[in-house]
Amino acid sequence: MKICLFGGTFDPPHLGHLILAQTIYEAEHFDQIVFVPAYKSPHKDRSAVSSVDLRKKMVKIAIKENPNFVMSEIEIDRGGVSYSIDTIIDYKKKTGTDSKKLFYLIGSDSLKTFHSWRNSEQILDECQIIVAIRPGFRPSDIDNKILAKIQFANIPRIEVSSTEIRRRWIEGKTIRYMVTQQIWEYINEHKLYL
Repeated sequence: MKICLFGGTFDPPHLGHLILAQTIYEAEHFDQIVFVPAYKSPHKDRSAVSSVDLRKKMVKIAIKENPNFVMSEIEIDRGGVSYSIDTIIDYKKKTGTDSKKLFYLIGSDSLKTFHSWRNSEQILDECQIIVAIRPGFRPSDIDNKILAKIQFANIPRIEVSSTEIRRRWIEGKTIRYMVTQQIWEYINEHKLYL
């Protein structure tokens, strides 16, 4: 099977995440997109993130109607800081997925700091990195050793962010067309982001 891991905080999962996942699924002919909610992101302030249980539930709600999307609790089960290299190695061990069949999706904004990730060179050996390009990205900003080992995805740019959604919710503005109706209802019911 050709698998793409899609990690993130998903606080909340939004239409940009879902459109990106579906588009890359089709463009790259993946068998499955695996959403991997972080237990604790190494790049985010833990106090500003919703609980793992709430984020996990939202991911399940967001992907439940798409048979090509699944969720892995690999980072949640492991606990601690969610480093990509640990997730990739654990996933390969648990599933027997070959390095050439395992892809890891990141945004081009993350690619700019990829060299500083834990064991970034090993990540490039353990899986295939696929990069979703965001506005303002210039390949010239990236080390040639990294560029030679990654693949860029030609997919639409959907400029929606979880940060923007949370800010709009706090300000009493609509988040319609940014999240699914079910996610909107879940946020409202659980009084998230107030």
